[in-house]
Amino acid sequence: MNIPSFNIAAVERDTGLSKDVLRMWERRYGFPQPDRDNNGERCYPADQVERLRLIKRLMDAGHRPGKLIATPVEELTGFVSRRAKARPGNESSDGSELSDLLALIKQHDSNGFQQAMQQRLARQGLQRFVQDTIAPLTFRVGEAWEDGSVEVFEEHLFTELTKRLLRQAIAGLPSGQRSPRILLTSVPDEPHVLGLLMVEALFALEGAECIPLGTQMPLLEIGRAASAHRAHVVALSFSVAFPQRQIPGLLQQLRMVLAPEIELWVGGGGIQRLAPIEGVLLLTSFDSAVTALTDWRLAAGPSASVKVAA
Repeated sequence: MNIPSFNIAAVERDTGLSKDVLRMWERRYGFPQPDRDNNGERCYPADQVERLRLIKRLMDAGHRPGKLIATPVEELTGFVSRRAKARPGNESSDGSELSDLLALIKQHDSNGFQQAMQQRLARQGLQRFVQDTIAPLTFRVGEAWEDGSVEVFEEHLFTELTKRLLRQAIAGLPSGQRSPRILLTSVPDEPHVLGLLMVEALFALEGAECIPLGTQMPLLEIGRAASAHRAHVVALSFSVAFPQRQIPGLLQQLRMVLAPEIELWVGGGGIQRLAPIEGVLLLTSFDSAVTALTDWRLAAGPSASVKVAA
């Protein structure tokens, strides 16, 4: 029987570990141990790919890769299971509804999920829907992916359906004169987009003009885009999966690229423990994002006042 194997590009996509990291671990730790195909290219057996997935999940939870690589796969699985069992089990009625939404994703019921989400949006309004449904549900999906109870394709399904719903809701907001002009994006190697869409929805709801550039923009291109669009603010999002130690240096580089009058706002789960950085406003909650908008308008004066969407 042929044992399935995967090339390095497929392993990179599947695990979230870059090709450079995979090669470096192979040299430094002796794992993974890929075979070679007829062309001399690396081929990774399925059991090694599964172990790499476990290692990546635990790395995202704060464990060091060197220690994880030396740990038998049975113990890695045990770590993940213990993390899942350690979470609180008592749920409010709203928590139960979020569990029902997650169950629809795991049942692959796309239509049921969309209908349930649209009903919550109609009931809660866009602001509460973002804060009380999408944000905590995104966190739950991330935890479920980490402990292995949600597959990669299920996490992608959740993301795509939620992106579609948020974009439809944003497009349905009243048009008109808006201010400030906020450019939203993320830095290279930060592919997570839901955080950006959530804050875009809140900013748009509060009357800002939002210019979404998607994710993984080179720093110089962010600077060029900010100048071309005459942006007042550049807003970035960092997920908890992004290496926190890299964030200060990236922000300092971007701050140097941006014109002094352009403000740099940064939010997301990845910045919650970040020390203050000169010239950068850290948005540690949705409320702080709305406060930043209010403060900007107060500083800009009466000309910046706009009508907030109902």
